[in-house]
Amino acid sequence: MAAIWGNGGQAGQFPLEQWFYEMPPVTRWWTAATVATSVLVQCHVLTPFQLFYSFRAVYVKSQYWRLLTTFLYFGPLNLDLLFHVFFLQRYSRLLEESSGRSPAHFSWLLFYAMASLLLLSPFLSLPFLGTALSSSLVYIWSRRNPDTRLSFLGMLVFSAPYLPWVLMAFSLVVHGIVPKDEICGVVVGHVWYFFNDVYPSLHGGHRPLDPPSWWVRLFEPAAGEGNPAEIR
Repeated sequence: MAAIWGNGGQAGQFPLEQWFYEMPPVTRWWTAATVATSVLVQCHVLTPFQLFYSFRAVYVKSQYWRLLTTFLYFGPLNLDLLFHVFFLQRYSRLLEESSGRSPAHFSWLLFYAMASLLLLSPFLSLPFLGTALSSSLVYIWSRRNPDTRLSFLGMLVFSAPYLPWVLMAFSLVVHGIVPKDEICGVVVGHVWYFFNDVYPSLHGGHRPLDPPSWWVRLFEPAAGEGNPAEIR
C-alpha cells in the first residue's frame, strides 16, 4: 500500500497537518469529524448512546442528528480506531481523487451509500454504520483496480478485489463474530459498482445512479451548466 503521508504540501507544515490538507475536501472533513467524535466521547462530552442510529429515536423523537453521527463513531481512542481511520481516509481519498476531486459526484456516492445503509440497518440491528460505509468504498475501489497488488500487515500479498474479504476475515478472527456491517457495506458497494461500471456498457452508457443536476448545482455551482466529471 502507498504510504499514509504522501508527498508535497506547503512548506512549514508538520507531516500530520500536511497529510490532512492534502486530502480532497469531503474525505478531509469526514476523517476530521470521525476523530473529533471519538475524542468527544473519550472526554465524556458525548456518549455512544447519543450517536447510534435508531428508527424510533430519529423519526418519533426527532433526533435527526443520528442520521449522521451513526457514520462518525467507530469506537474509543485505540488501535482499532486508528485502523478504521486509515482505511476510511485511504480509500475514500482514492475514490474522491479518481472523481476529479468533484465534491458533487463523490458526495452523491456517499449519500447513496448512507441512505442504503440506513434503510438496511433496522433489519440487521446495526446501530453504527461507519464501518459499513467504509467497507462500501473499499469494495468499489477494489473492483475498479483489479490489477493492483496489496500487502496486508506485511505478510499476505493479494490482488485488490480480495481486499474486502481479507478485511472481513481479519475482523472475524479479531472480534470473533461475523462482521455483518462489512457484509452489508459490500452489498451496497456492489450495487453502486454494477450500475456505474457494468450496467452502462450494456445499455449505451446510461448511468442510473449519476447525481441529478440539482445536486451538481448545489455542490458545484460553476459546474452545474457543464458536464462534471464522473466518478471513475
